[in-house]
Amino acid sequence: MFKKIHHIAIISSDYQASKDFYVNKLGFNVVNEVYREKRDSYKLDLAISETYQIELFSFPSPPKRVSQPEAAGLRHLAFEVDHIHETVSKLSDKGIECEPIRIDEETGKKFTFFQDPDGLPLEIYEN
Repeated sequence: MFKKIHHIAIISSDYQASKDFYVNKLGFNVVNEVYREKRDSYKLDLAISETYQIELFSFPSPPKRVSQPEAAGLRHLAFEVDHIHETVSKLSDKGIECEPIRIDEETGKKFTFFQDPDGLPLEIYEN
């Protein structure tokens, strides 16, 4: 029935800080950016790769997100990387702190977490 994930929507509390984070620090490419005056809202389409896309939204005074990892609902976004230590080092060079690297007990693969400017948990998972 479903072919693939089309996009992931993220609502930011500080649009410029989140845009800087996802574009300049994480290196996602801007596909399209629109200001929607009636909603006082930006919508920024970001390309992660040839396959997936993030929609970054801003809205006036959005409610805080529950960010504890075991809260009900969307837990986190995970990005696949080839070399986790290299990725952690690049993130660190850009002022982004990662948790200690762990090993997935089921797969034996390395992974870690970091957060976006609103505290959204983001995972990097070594393929």
